[in-house]
Amino acid sequence: MSGPALKHVDSHAAIHEAALHEAAELTGILDHLIRDEQFDKALEVALVTLEHWETRTLRHADSEEEGLYKELVETTPSLKESIIGLTRDHDLLRLLVKEIKVMLDEGIINDTIVQRFQALILVDQLHNQAEEKILPNH
Repeated sequence: MSGPALKHVDSHAAIHEAALHEAAELTGILDHLIRDEQFDKALEVALVTLEHWETRTLRHADSEEEGLYKELVETTPSLKESIIGLTRDHDLLRLLVKEIKVMLDEGIINDTIVQRFQALILVDQLHNQAEEKILPNH
């Protein structure tokens, strides 16, 4: 069973907006540090940013998949294809996070890391827009 915040479009959108805002701020800081060649600090910020995606966005995605999405498909079977697409978005986020983790474990700290974090932001923005179109109807 999903919590009440996930079922109400305004509170759900606020969760998305807050997490994305934080991710964008962290990614901006990371970008500046890399451009300024402050690689030690950049690595610290990249690790914090990675943790943010894991604990905020991916944990939220897990919660949606375990509760909200199942409930939506049960109550409105016509949403099945949309839910499959939203779950695929989550899988793309997980894949990008995994790639970033591998790169950081290998000591890679460069613009490629920033691009991966920017890709996470873009995929999540598009995902949230699609998801929020479904929620007002339920």
